[in-house]
Amino acid sequence: MNAIAIQKSEPSVSPWLIFILAAACGVIAANLYYAQPLVGPISSELGLSPGAAGLIVTLSQIGYGIGLLFIVPLGDILENRKLVVASLMITAIVLMIAAFIESAALFLTAALLIGLGSVAAQVLVPYAAHLSPEASRGRNVGNVMSGLLLGIMLARPISSMVTELMGWRAVYYLSAAVIFALALVLAAALPARRPTTAIRYRELLGSMLHLLKTTPILQRRAIYHAFVFGTFSLFWTTVPLLLTSPVFHLSQKEVALFALVGVSGAAAAPVAGRLADRGWIRPATGLALAFVIISCVLPLVVQGGSTFALITLGVSAILLDMGVSANLVLGQRSIFSLGADIRSRLNGLYMAIFFAGGAIGSAAGGWAYATGGWQAAMWIGIALPAIAMIYYATEKK
Repeated sequence: MNAIAIQKSEPSVSPWLIFILAAACGVIAANLYYAQPLVGPISSELGLSPGAAGLIVTLSQIGYGIGLLFIVPLGDILENRKLVVASLMITAIVLMIAAFIESAALFLTAALLIGLGSVAAQVLVPYAAHLSPEASRGRNVGNVMSGLLLGIMLARPISSMVTELMGWRAVYYLSAAVIFALALVLAAALPARRPTTAIRYRELLGSMLHLLKTTPILQRRAIYHAFVFGTFSLFWTTVPLLLTSPVFHLSQKEVALFALVGVSGAAAAPVAGRLADRGWIRPATGLALAFVIISCVLPLVVQGGSTFALITLGVSAILLDMGVSANLVLGQRSIFSLGADIRSRLNGLYMAIFFAGGAIGSAAGGWAYATGGWQAAMWIGIALPAIAMIYYATEKK
């Protein structure tokens, strides 16, 4: 009877609040990816050399990585709503400054700070887990992550289209306005969540290394997703090069439309969350890894510049995004079950590790495409999740 009473009294969270969190995560995460298709016009107007142009994206990613390790863990000791709202207000100011900056050095500094502020999304994900009862935690986290993934996938085509109509600075003006409005909405809509952990910031950071060393589930899930996300970054770094090459002759607009195809893969996130709630994390993980492997095998089987080859690439993009989305949520569902008082730190470590895998995948993809072409890139894309699959085979049932 006591167990039943406890289960009935467990708090629930409204679908409307989950929708707000999902939309917020998508809007925030998009800031990391708006600049990727805009490197050319931004560097040209600000006078950045071709060699330095890549810093526009790289510095925002570095800022994001720093934020994962030094800001996201604050969710375990600071009131979550205030932390998110403060981060968004600062980010909105930086975006507005970036919109009218004429100095390349100042713009690159702004890019770093935009990445730093964008980690507010990763404070909201464990926040959603805190609000959710155990029975629906995976589903709710999956729904929130689907919003985040949609933001990531839609950011590039949206920024390309806005730039086409109004110029690249309009992207930053509009984003600043949206982020500011979002901060006001979250301040009004989110319930307060004050952690009970009472430790100093220095102790908080010091505990993260201990958590990494002593949490096998975190280690395993981070390794899985580092390899998977490496393939994701490799694919989306190199496929635009293939599509605009003489093989397909697509324009930048058509490449942006192709990127929209993969958006449907985000639908796998809530499905993975539901499977996790039913205790099917292990088989669902194997399926997710298989999807990623198949997504890179298909373009090697069907080659050339035919319409069928282009359709095959589209199918590969969907399978890849499905596998990555599902595996991400399965990993977060696993680590969020380890304890409410350490969720933000676990999430920061998890994200930082696989984000590093993505950076390596992007670099490896660019190098492979330059030296061996698209096929060489795809072989690396197969190898990364294959290694994860071999490691997965060692997981105890």
